[in-house]
Amino acid sequence: MQIKIGNLSFKNNVFLAPMAGITNLPFRVLVREFGCALAFTEMISANGLVRKTIKSFRYLDSSPKDKPLGVQIFGSDPTALSEAARIVTDYGADMLDINMGCPVRKVVKAGAGAALMKDPGMVRLIFQAIRRATLLPLTVKIRSGWRNRETNALDIACIAEDCGADAVILHPRSADQGFSGTADWSLIESLKKRLHIPVIGSGDIKSPQDALKMITQTGCDGIMVGRSALGNPWIFRDIISYLEGQKSSLPPLPGEREMVMANHMDMEIDYFGEMLGVRNFRKHLLWYTKGLRDGSSFRKTVGTMHDKAVMADAIRRFLHPVMEDTEIP
Repeated sequence: MQIKIGNLSFKNNVFLAPMAGITNLPFRVLVREFGCALAFTEMISANGLVRKTIKSFRYLDSSPKDKPLGVQIFGSDPTALSEAARIVTDYGADMLDINMGCPVRKVVKAGAGAALMKDPGMVRLIFQAIRRATLLPLTVKIRSGWRNRETNALDIACIAEDCGADAVILHPRSADQGFSGTADWSLIESLKKRLHIPVIGSGDIKSPQDALKMITQTGCDGIMVGRSALGNPWIFRDIISYLEGQKSSLPPLPGEREMVMANHMDMEIDYFGEMLGVRNFRKHLLWYTKGLRDGSSFRKTVGTMHDKAVMADAIRRFLHPVMEDTEIP
């Protein structure tokens, strides 16, 4: 199913959620190879962009394979956020997303992320300032509310639409829930009935069946996959096939799994250099090997590795134990 947000048209309606420490350039390129139509950067501090810190600008790194690119920024000051929007626009982003859903203490303590949902007046000021600063397609990612019994996603979404937002992304858990409990998809349905702009649903999409169920139940225009993509870039291919009517998918064979893992590690190394690249890739091995036989002992083995060749050999031995047993000395 194709979807249009602002002046952007996408080949399908299956997107990657922004995730801190995860959705860097290598990971975004990887999931796009499996059909992901839109990927977002990690959330970037508006203040960091305005102060021109190296770390903040590094998050904007992209490539021709990383298109269309969504950039997510966070902050609590309308002036800083509008200036950050101009910077993001100048750097060639295709879409801008405002984070109003992050429940992390460090973020909400500064009045940003999900804390903004407590102040609808400030939300309006922020959107008005950002909309004046950029013509990029503009989205907002929100939670159901600040607390579980204080749901105001509909009000915040209506303010966003009124101020020129082109789509709303809803993760229907409250900030105080974090990732616990169950996402209330009925809120996505209510939002879709209220708004005239596209609504993207997020939360508890762990399988192709979940994706179809969310779209069918809520009428949302698209879905966003987050934690279920960790160690599982195949989920995008499987969801897209399932939505197109192909009702069965098989888990990747060891050879394909090894190839994808090796490709992912190579991209991390190309981006960070070998030492940092291998170290950053080690956390992905926790997810790639989750649920696999002897995965726990394997993770302990590779937990301190710093060398690409050594790690690649360990991965091969783990995924092809029968071949190892039959090798001639």
